[in-house]
Amino acid sequence: MSFWEKLLNAVGNAAGNLLSAIVEAIRTVFEGDPETRRKVAFSVAIIALSAKMAKADGIVSEKEVRAFRDIFFFPQDQAKNVARLYNLARQDVAGYEAYAAKLSSLCVSCASNCAVLEDVLDGLFHIAKADGAVHEKEMNFLRHIGQIFEMSEERFEQIAARHVSIGRDPYKVLGVSPSDDFPTIRRRYHGLVSENHPDRLISRGVPREFHAIANERMAALNDAYATIEKERRAA
Repeated sequence: MSFWEKLLNAVGNAAGNLLSAIVEAIRTVFEGDPETRRKVAFSVAIIALSAKMAKADGIVSEKEVRAFRDIFFFPQDQAKNVARLYNLARQDVAGYEAYAAKLSSLCVSCASNCAVLEDVLDGLFHIAKADGAVHEKEMNFLRHIGQIFEMSEERFEQIAARHVSIGRDPYKVLGVSPSDDFPTIRRRYHGLVSENHPDRLISRGVPREFHAIANERMAALNDAYATIEKERRAA
């Protein structure tokens, strides 16, 4: 039995109280398997919050659905189970604030897993921008998610900057200041490269499919560093 089937069997027909049922299912059904528990919690967070975000601009486009599949692979024989959970989350009376708060607590049961919240936010940005741009209502949604995750405004802006294709601020992407000297910027860049190595994502329970986002993240970091390096050499 797949973990999707285990989860949905435990949840049952919980429309209206889906959040409580999911949290309880993750805590009990997967209690003895920490690695699977992390993966399920991450997967549920992406599915539920993606479903809630779909309401942010009122439209679920085909491009957003494809973007979801880019970062979240599931076997074809589990498509109905995933769709069921997505549709339940979209219809559930619980708001996205409750999902973010409860599901993030499952993703970050210890301090070493805090980076998972950035992974979730990156995934949501990837889906939001799939139709060409992150709309204002979507940005407000994502900003509020960041606040619920207790993420600083500076950190949120750094993440958001990675997903801007036009007018991207390379300093904001790297979380540095134009007044910083180049050795400081270089150290920051290398630190970010190390933090975002695929092996780090695997160790914190992020599905392998999410490496598409890791590659996108690395491309933004590399582009930002190259832009600053060129700028400094020309100065």
